[in-house]
Formats: sequence, C-alpha cells, structure tokens
Amino acid sequence: MWIYEKKLQYPVRVSKCDPRMAKLLMEQYGGADGELAAALRYMNQRYSIPNKVVGLLTDISTEEFAHLEMIATMVSKLTKDATLEQLKAAGMDDYYAAHDRALFYNNASGVPWTAAYIQAKGDPIADLYEDIAAEEKARATYQWLIDLTDDVDLQDGLKFLREREIIHSLRFREAVEILKSEQDVKKVF
Repeated sequence: MWIYEKKLQYPVRVSKCDPRMAKLLMEQYGGADGELAAALRYMNQRYSIPNKVVGLLTDISTEEFAHLEMIATMVSKLTKDATLEQLKAAGMDDYYAAHDRALFYNNASGVPWTAAYIQAKGDPIADLYEDIAAEEKARATYQWLIDLTDDVDLQDGLKFLREREIIHSLRFREAVEILKSEQDVKKVF
C-alpha cells in the first residue's frame, strides 16, 4: 500500500532553538485535532465508506502521516540544542522528566493522545462532515501556530501544512457531493 520516500513532503527548517514553540506544536502531534488523529480517523473510516470515495480517504490518511513526520521533525529541531533551563522555562520540565527529548503523543497541555479522538459513525455523509470539521480545525490551529512564532522558516512549513488542510477540506466536500448525487440517482430509480 505504501512506498516510503525517505524525504519529508516539504522541507522543514527552523531558524532557532525554541522549546516553547515545540511545546505548542505538540498540539498537532498528539492532540485531538492533530495529524495522528486525522490519519487514523481516515484510515479507519475507509472500511465503511462507498468505493467511489475510499481512495480519497486512503490518500489523505497517507498524507496526514507525512504531516505527522513534518511536525515531529519541527519539534525535534526546535528542542535539539535546548538546555534544561530553556526546557523548564518553556514549561517542558514535566515532559522532560517523563520522556527526555523523545517524542510522545500528547497535546500542548501534556494530555496523552487517546483513541477517543477518532470518530467513525459508519454513515458516509456523517463521517465526511466530521472529516471536513477536522480539517478546518487543523487549518485554524496551524494559523494560530503561525501567529505564535516569529521564526519565518518555521512559519513557511506551517503555512504549507495549513494550505494542505484547506485542500483536504475541499476534497472531502467534493466527496460529500459525489455521495449525495449518488443518493439522488437512487431516489429517482
């Protein structure tokens, strides 16, 4: 199903060590509206959605895993050279005590990721509307993260991710229309 290309979907650059920003980015790593939750949600939903749009869920799920890799790279680069004092000042001392600098799926507040973040109703239209909402929440979070940093290199990667969330939302909207038109055809016959 996958062929892994050993490069990021988009280059990740940061211009400075910034543990505070790394902590905030954890929202997109292990938060309810983050990349892991999205990737797993779409991968799971593909088993109960009509064949006409199953490929879309697979494609977007795969891309969300690529986004997860980008976020992990950003967090890693932002904390790589951080001193313990910088980690403490950023409020990451609890995280450090539990994980050192290893990545762990939790949100910016330190709440661990949970499967409860993954929604699947089994109704294709309901699931696709859930997916649209998830993409719009991710888009909003990326915008807020962009607003919270003055690192133009980091902003570049975050803007790429924000734009991809917009594309995903549009593609899910198209899938809703495809399935609704299919339902209309069935009603005629």
